[in-house]
Amino acid sequence: MTRFLTIPLLCAGLLVAGCGGDDDDSSDSDSGTSATAAAEATTTDTAEATPAPKGTTIKVSDSQFGQIIFDADDQAIYLFDKDSGSTSECYGECAAEWPPVLTKGDPQAGAGAKPGLLGTTERTDGTTQVTYGGHPLYYYAHEEPGQVLCHNVEGFGGLWLVVEPSGEAVS
Repeated sequence: MTRFLTIPLLCAGLLVAGCGGDDDDSSDSDSGTSATAAAEATTTDTAEATPAPKGTTIKVSDSQFGQIIFDADDQAIYLFDKDSGSTSECYGECAAEWPPVLTKGDPQAGAGAKPGLLGTTERTDGTTQVTYGGHPLYYYAHEEPGQVLCHNVEGFGGLWLVVEPSGEAVS
């Protein structure tokens, strides 16, 4: 007798499980298309609702060299006079000492920075480096926020110079 009850209960359980995920009240006979359309709509809504990442902020602050550019955390920013246009020449050991100013979104102009001078360049490793006035930008790896220790310092075949709000190197 137990065997006769088990089979109908098992079949009823499978029937209920097969219908359990359908909350659609419509009479659409092609539920695969409806589910796909709903998934695409959700994906589109999510993509539109996700804002683009905010890029690195460049601002102007005072230093012993006058007003120069810094990042939002008050790290001094330099250019490398060996760079040609917006192409970086600083990789490997150079980039370890002089890390590039990278960004994940469009760079942002903070106080005193000129938005029209901000740009980006792609590095050989696929990362995006911030440019200002057409120059790729760098930090000095051994400075604390607010320090400017390496203006007009020679290294890696060129000079490292802090940058004026105009985008030119401080002379």
